[in-house]
Amino acid sequence: MVRLILASKSPARTKLLAEAGIRHSILVSDVDEDAVQASYGVTDPHDTALLLARAKAEAVAALPEAEGALVLGCDSVFEFDGEAHGKPYTAEIARERMLRMSGNTGVLHTGHWLVDCRDTHPDGDGEGTGTGTGATLGTVASAEVSFLEMDLAEIDAYIATGEPLHCAGSFTIDGLGGAFIRKVDGDPHTVVGLSVSTLRSLLAAANVRITDLWRG
Repeated sequence: MVRLILASKSPARTKLLAEAGIRHSILVSDVDEDAVQASYGVTDPHDTALLLARAKAEAVAALPEAEGALVLGCDSVFEFDGEAHGKPYTAEIARERMLRMSGNTGVLHTGHWLVDCRDTHPDGDGEGTGTGTGATLGTVASAEVSFLEMDLAEIDAYIATGEPLHCAGSFTIDGLGGAFIRKVDGDPHTVVGLSVSTLRSLLAAANVRITDLWRG
């Protein structure tokens, strides 16, 4: 049976996989995102999303628990006015961002990185499946997000819920924040933080059909 490990603690990502019927377990990496970005000097939002997704996947793939599994790392970065916006963490930053985003459009980039940790060759005694490909590859799925006009009272009420403080770009599409989104051009799953169709393509490169991961 093919095993998939999600290298993310995001409830939205694991919920999305569960609702898509995809069997998976969770193993969170201890990657220091700021240190990774500083070491590579990457500032482009698109490239940052892929870099961090790869760092998370490779960190978990190096753990003993990942042996024999496929590991998926994901990271989302919101690009607005040419700037990269990750999680705001504070109400002040979230408010400033949302006031700028009101009535405007940005791009949500979600990096995906897959590492195949399965055996690539049978054991010397003939045991072992040898079904692994040794694949380590990734890509970025991007979607353009257009926001409705938001007044300050709505923004403050949204921030008070705590929801936007730990989301890339200070918003969600699958929660309370969906009320402020006018339209999405691209895969809406990308805005949630994991594109299932992108995962399907990455799995295919490792000779795995996404149907192999369906529950039941």
